[in-house]
Order: sequence, then C-alpha cells, then structure tokens
Amino acid sequence: MNGNRSQNHSENFLKILKPYLCLLIKKLAMSVSTIPEAPVMALGEMGLRTTQSIHYQLTASKLNEQTLKRGEGILNDTGALIIKTGEFTGRSPKDKFTVKDELTADTVDWNDFNIPIEENYFFQLKEKMMQYLSDKEIWVRDCFACADDTYRLSLRVINESPAHNLFCYNMFIRPDDAQLENFNPHWHIIQAPGFKADPSIDGTRSENFAILSFKHKTILIGGSGYTGEMKKGIFTMLNFVLPVRANVLSMHCSANMGKDGDTAIFFGLSGTGKTTLSADPNRKLIGDDEHGWTNDSVFNFEGGCYAKTIDLSEEKEPEIFQAIRPGALVENTVFFEGSNTIDFSSKNITENTRVSYPLNFISNALEPSIGKTPKNIFFLTADAYGILPPISKLTPGQAMYQFISGYTAKVAGTEAGITEPKATFSACFGAPFLPLHPGKYAEMLGNKMREHNVNVWMINTGWSGGPYGVGQRMKLGYTRAMITAALEGKLDNVDYLVHETFGMLMPKECPNVPSELLSPRHAWADENEYDIKAKELGKMFIKNFEKYAAGVTEEILNAAPTI
Repeated sequence: MNGNRSQNHSENFLKILKPYLCLLIKKLAMSVSTIPEAPVMALGEMGLRTTQSIHYQLTASKLNEQTLKRGEGILNDTGALIIKTGEFTGRSPKDKFTVKDELTADTVDWNDFNIPIEENYFFQLKEKMMQYLSDKEIWVRDCFACADDTYRLSLRVINESPAHNLFCYNMFIRPDDAQLENFNPHWHIIQAPGFKADPSIDGTRSENFAILSFKHKTILIGGSGYTGEMKKGIFTMLNFVLPVRANVLSMHCSANMGKDGDTAIFFGLSGTGKTTLSADPNRKLIGDDEHGWTNDSVFNFEGGCYAKTIDLSEEKEPEIFQAIRPGALVENTVFFEGSNTIDFSSKNITENTRVSYPLNFISNALEPSIGKTPKNIFFLTADAYGILPPISKLTPGQAMYQFISGYTAKVAGTEAGITEPKATFSACFGAPFLPLHPGKYAEMLGNKMREHNVNVWMINTGWSGGPYGVGQRMKLGYTRAMITAALEGKLDNVDYLVHETFGMLMPKECPNVPSELLSPRHAWADENEYDIKAKELGKMFIKNFEKYAAGVTEEILNAAPTI
C-alpha cells in the first residue's frame, strides 16, 4: 500500500518536472556550440544559472559571424573585424583594484597602481555579475597563459559578447582538443561591459572596475568594453605569481631569436620602437609584449599580438599591416569616407587604436614561442632632450637602476607652440602591472645578468645634436646598425668612453654608424649647454627614484647619475 503510494507520488513528480526538463533540453539545444558537461557544472558552481545560450570555444570565423549578425562590428576591405569599445578606449588605472587579504597585505606594493579593495566587495560584485549574466547569452573560452608547459596556467574566460571572446582567442594560447578534454581552469576572467557597479555600495570609484583576487584566482571586469583590460589583468597576475612562486622574472618586453638560437630582449615604453626593432626579418619573433625568463629559457606569455595601429603603414610596419585580415580584431578606427578602408592616421575616436591577431599571423613567428637564455638586452628610450647616447653599455648596477627608472621623454602635447619635451618614467617599463616592489624585479634582473653574463645596452631612438626642435631624430637605419653590431659581437672589443653624468659606456666606433653620433656631447653645437641639460635630466632621474630608494640595494643606489 505504502509502496504504491510512493510510486504514485514519484510518477506525479515526474509529470510536473517533465515540462521543465523539456524546456531545459530545448534551451541547451539552442546553444550554438555544444558545451561539455564539466564547464556547465563549473559555471553553475560559480553562481551562473543561465537560461540563455552558452557559446563555448567557438572558432574565429563563427565569432566574426555572430558579431556582424548582432550589429556589433563591421568588416574592412581586407576582411578584418572592426569594432568600437565604447566609452573606454584604453585602460582605466584608477579603477583597477587588488583584493587586500592575508595573501597580499604584506606582499603587494600598495600604491597608485595597486589600489586595495576589501574582500567582501569582491564577493558582492562577483555575485551581482553572475546574476546579471544569468539571463544573457554568454561566450566561454578555455585557454592558456605561458608558452612553457612548466609554468603554463589554464584560464577560463566568460564574456558578454562574441567580439571580446575573439580577442581572447587571438591573445591567449589556444588549447587543442586533447587539452580541452579534462580542462581544469586555474584562473577565471569574468568580463561584462554592460554591468555597472554602484560606487556608493560596491567599494569602487566609478561604475567601471577591474578587480583582481590572487586568493580566489579571479579577475572581474565590469563597465568597460576595452579589451586590453583582460590582457593586462592576466599580465598583472603573472607578475605576482611567477616571481613569487616560481622564481621566474616576468617582463614587459618583446623578444626575438637569431639563426644560431641567440635570444634578445627589448624593453621600452610606447613610442620608443620596441615593436619595430624586435621585428627583424633575419630573426624569429618570440613575442611582442610579455615574457618570462627562467633559468634556461625565455617564453612568451601570450598566443597573439596586440599592436598599435595609429599611423600604421605597410612601409613602416609590413608584418602588422599584413596581419589585418580575416581573424584580426581592430578597435576604434574609422574608414576613409565612402569606403571600408581604414584611415590609420585618424585620431577621431582615440590615438590608442589597436589590432589583435594570433601570433601565427606573423610570418617569422617562433612556435612554440620559447627561446634560449638571452645574450643581449636592450633598453629603448626616445630621449627628446637629446642627452642620452644612441647606444651605451650598462653595468649590472646601472642596468637595475635604469630598469627601475623606465625612462623615455616625449614631446609634450600637440597644441601649437608647445614643443618642450616631457620626461616619462615607468618602473620596469610597466609600472601599472607590477604588484611587487620594482626592486624585486630589478634584483632578479641583476642576478640573471651576472649568472648568464648578459650584455645590457641602452638605445636612444630619440634626438641627437640637441633637443626636439633643435636636434635630429636618430635615423632608424643607424639604430638597426647599432643593434645588429651588438648582437653580432662587433662592439665587444672596441674602445669606450664614460658618460660624465650617467656613467654608461659609449663605444667610440660602430659599423655603419658615423662616429660623431656616438658621443651625444660632441653632437651638440654648444657642448657647455649639453652639460647643463644633461645634469638637469640627471636631477629628474634622482627625483623620480626617491620613491624606490628604500626598497633597493646599495649597488643600485650607487648607479644614480652624478650631478
């Protein structure tokens, strides 16, 4: 009797449940791609209870198709996808936060770039984002960071749009089918440009935010459609994880490798020539932006390139120009009127126009993108004051000092009559992405220099014979000749002069470069004026370095300019 009653109850329950099961099956069938059971369950455990389609691991062509269908992009005349990122066309450093907890309280270098936020706000915003995404279509991508298997980290990215998922396809390392079978993400990125925080209750400064939790291995990005927030979120994470846990020096640099396997690294801020000078047709490109240096190798963090396109031309940057083809994602550019041809000179939307594409779009890209221990490191600066030598060799102490300084000087502004250079310093050539004190990265660099007997060179791609407006910009051909001479060992046995203010060694001769250019003082018409300006620049270095002095060694402090 009781058994029959129980059976009837079960049958009635199944009748009630059946329509909901059918609806669930129908919803899953609507999904454009079949998502494996494990990611579905994992998304549910994160609090994402979606009733819409989950698009998992789509191809670039499918993401292109969806973006066009949704009216969120347009193709240019070479077949690349062109999108606009909305209000934000660059990062928002003042809205980037790091969760302050027992893991980070005493390890992170809290400053204007590493802004603390309480853990409860992280939980609160994550829950709100999950609720927001639960009634949306979402795009999920499993991928990797770090080309070296030993240090590889698995990532799961959740996006609100197909174009942002295409960016992740291009920029992160793409797993094969076998690697996806038992994929277990170490880190998550949850990115929802349409979700906005409430600063009055969510602990943020504005409606847009990027929050990184090392403890919970999650990056939350809301309110901003700028794709670079995802890329730099992962880079910031690796700048903490790799040095602290793996003794790997993380670097904001490009890298290439010669035919004999010799690796070269190029550091430099925007406008110094980092991308141009590392793109050498006679050398394989390891990567254009982010790398790790182990005991015996240099490896790329990424699977793609994110290149500036302002004033791009086939003549100046043929590899980047030719990479703007089907599969590439171009941001915030405009067309010439009446056409689908990009006007790369236009700053109508932003000067920070960008394109992302897989590394294999570059003809001489090295795959896998892993090189040997570097033999030469180049610090690139576009010194608009005309003070620094076009090429100079640095001691380990000087290298660490210059590395922490991260100097370049640009022409200030674009208004008529404003031609004075403006000094720019960015620690380790990437201050916004360094969770640790810059002295930590510099110390690792110095140790590796000594251990592997690496040459460090400073290259001035800026002005010679006077400051901007008086002197001349260093010719690209001369700069390439200096770098080639250094790579080929042709500067190993030449005579050097010591720079009176900065102390670096200046070669007296270099193949295919006029000797009168190699000493900046002699290139000026008034050498006394040069001495005055050199000391003024030295004072800028010293003033900038004050904020780092407490966290560095005496060797580094002793490498300061002599005033």
